[in-house]
Amino acid sequence: MISNTLRRLALAALLSFTTAVDAVAEDGPAKQLFGAQALPTVGAPQSAGFYAKGCLAGGVALPVDGPAWQVMRLSRNRRWGHPRMIALLERLARDSAAKDGWPGLLVGDISQPRGGPMLTGHASHQVGLDADIWLTPMPKRRFTNDEREKVEATSMLRGDTLYVDPDKWTSSRTALLKRAASYPEVERIFVHPGIKKKLCDSVQGDRGWMAKIRPYWGHYYHFHVRIRCQPGSPNCKPQAPIGADDGCGKSLAWWFTDEPWRKAPEPAKPVKPKVTMLSDLPKACAMILNAPGPKSADEVTYGAGAKVAQPAAAGTPATAYAPEAGDLPEGVPAQ
Repeated sequence: MISNTLRRLALAALLSFTTAVDAVAEDGPAKQLFGAQALPTVGAPQSAGFYAKGCLAGGVALPVDGPAWQVMRLSRNRRWGHPRMIALLERLARDSAAKDGWPGLLVGDISQPRGGPMLTGHASHQVGLDADIWLTPMPKRRFTNDEREKVEATSMLRGDTLYVDPDKWTSSRTALLKRAASYPEVERIFVHPGIKKKLCDSVQGDRGWMAKIRPYWGHYYHFHVRIRCQPGSPNCKPQAPIGADDGCGKSLAWWFTDEPWRKAPEPAKPVKPKVTMLSDLPKACAMILNAPGPKSADEVTYGAGAKVAQPAAAGTPATAYAPEAGDLPEGVPAQ
């Protein structure tokens, strides 16, 4: 348990982010500014903004290797997240191995050290509350760093169709998705529409968890876990509740029409892509970008000696948060 003094310091750091008015960093393309950050800020964790338009303070790293996980694509430096996101990944790895027989997680992108837009790939993953997990099981041996860059994940689809290959899909993959959806902090899990259909056609008994499984473009070789905004992040913008429907009706049938896959008509005149600037993000992101960081990644790697002050839920004492305790492009309707 931390002292009242430390709690006051954490609160002061939080207020400095949330009440700042003047930007302290020079404006520029946000993806270049945040993509250049090698380490997170130090201090209390805070997600600022929306999943596809925000940033992260106080992020921590998922260790490259764990007893039931390995991090892939290390050169991207995207193994960072809110401490509760990292804790959930470690818990899912342990639980799925011990209770479901899944060999271990191959973890893809989480977030950059300070979140924000990425130079390549995702529109989301900006506030430390999203993570990609491959549907390829972890092998018994450890990959070399070179292999982590080159090994390809296995598509779950049959050829160029929208449907799952029955020779690839297994009940253990269904169990893995159900396990991830069982955690209350998980709000959404994005998968390819074909995977959602496979679940709709095959899951018997309890189907309540399937409301969290959301069909979306891509996600045919991995699933995307998204957790809710966490305590201590007043500027985190949540998504609307998903409801209790299992999602196996008309909303799923739409994905198997031509409309979702129809190419947009070419504009009469070339349209210059809009570049997201730092000034387009929440004001706190300018301060987060310029805030001091640790001396090394080891100091802020979760479960490896890092001491992370986690704001507690209302009415509970603040404690040190320890391991034992989808992509949504702008302009696309939320899933």
